[in-house]
Amino acid sequence: MKKTYILLALLSASLLQTGCSSDFLDDPKPTNNVTPDVIFSNRAGVDAFIAGILRLNRGQFLNNEAAGLQSIYFARSVKGESLIQKQIWFGDDYDFQNREATYTRPNFTWRFSYKIIDQLNNLIQGIDSSSQLSEQDKRETKSQALALRGFYYFQLALEFGDACQSPKNLQFPPIYTEPTSEGKGLSTKTEFFGQILSDLETAVAGLSDERIDKSYINKQVAQAFLAQVYQYVGDWDNAKTTAHEAYGGNTASVLDAASYSKGFNDFNAREWLWALPQTADQSAYYMSHPHAMMDHVAVAYHGTFVNDDFVSLFSATDVRNLFSNLYNAPVGDWQEFVTSKFKFTFDADIPILRYPELILIEAEAEYRLGNETRARELLDAIRLNRDNQAQASTASGNALFELILTERRKELYGENGVEWFDAKRLLRGITRTGNHRTQINLAPDDKRFELKIPQEEIDANSNIPNSVNSNR
Repeated sequence: MKKTYILLALLSASLLQTGCSSDFLDDPKPTNNVTPDVIFSNRAGVDAFIAGILRLNRGQFLNNEAAGLQSIYFARSVKGESLIQKQIWFGDDYDFQNREATYTRPNFTWRFSYKIIDQLNNLIQGIDSSSQLSEQDKRETKSQALALRGFYYFQLALEFGDACQSPKNLQFPPIYTEPTSEGKGLSTKTEFFGQILSDLETAVAGLSDERIDKSYINKQVAQAFLAQVYQYVGDWDNAKTTAHEAYGGNTASVLDAASYSKGFNDFNAREWLWALPQTADQSAYYMSHPHAMMDHVAVAYHGTFVNDDFVSLFSATDVRNLFSNLYNAPVGDWQEFVTSKFKFTFDADIPILRYPELILIEAEAEYRLGNETRARELLDAIRLNRDNQAQASTASGNALFELILTERRKELYGENGVEWFDAKRLLRGITRTGNHRTQINLAPDDKRFELKIPQEEIDANSNIPNSVNSNR
């Protein structure tokens, strides 16, 4: 019988992150013999399990371009219009040549996401089965697990499914909500997003604002996850509400223009909501993207350049205008511009969610709901904070919508693949102009927005038909 490729959780690996209860300190056991009864006997053991899963987010896996959540996000970043990738790691992603069933991107994204999901399913089962955890501890820890599971199912939906508005109606990946070694069949778009929303909505209801630090998931983080999903599916009332609640509703309190030029490497920055923290000896090292690719001063890859048409969108007084012709390249050369937005060190923290994204999600939601005055206010909260010489926007209608999308590009470039995300959800396509190394013209709903189901999963899972990629 064929087995699915998803990996069973190794409980001991989750416990290597940190010490926990006195059971671990006073009664040492070999790590491969730590039992679920011990792990789920108290809150400290469960928190240690969660810490281990969170650490996997930035882990080192297959190679430099397949090394954690950061590599999934950076691959999306180089697929857009703003960045230019040298023909090194991520070069095939930039060229849209990394989607076949035996290639790195689909294999890693599938394998990594299901590895995290399987760990979370073991965590949820252990919490539910525990007779020693309090109901409050069960609710709080399970809600963290549900939030992260919903987040990773959303990443799978983005990569392997078609857009919600797409008429293609591709089959979506399997859904697993409990530990198993038996492969399931593919799901539908409706089923898959139903699971994502169920996980995230339940998580929001069970979480508080409290957390250990910004690498952990609290109510605000789960609300931010939900806001992204609601934006993607076009549920604008809920996108507006969850984005607003995730950043707190006070734009001035979460924006800090001065921090934009400080290297994007400290998760304690005011504008950051959720991040992957690193220390010099607990690091993804040269797999720490975007920093290791985009910093052209540190000893790193020097692999990413910036499109000249994108650079022209920034005024001279915009704090985000961090571009230079470091290599004295000729005008129009694809290596003409680099950015100093990201400063690379082994202990550079990696941003995943920042408050400005949520403000701009709320701005788009207000526009979609017909509240253009409020949409302009939110848009200008970002624009005027970043450029003290900018004038308040007077745009309306589609021009206002385009300004919101442009501001998303300007604010979030290099962080999370915002251009690719918007092009996919809006069925807009991607057209590269200016000095790109590879000119690309992806039509709306182009098949290159989806990765193919990995061949190793097809071979291992008898419930996935061999023909699954025939229309991808």
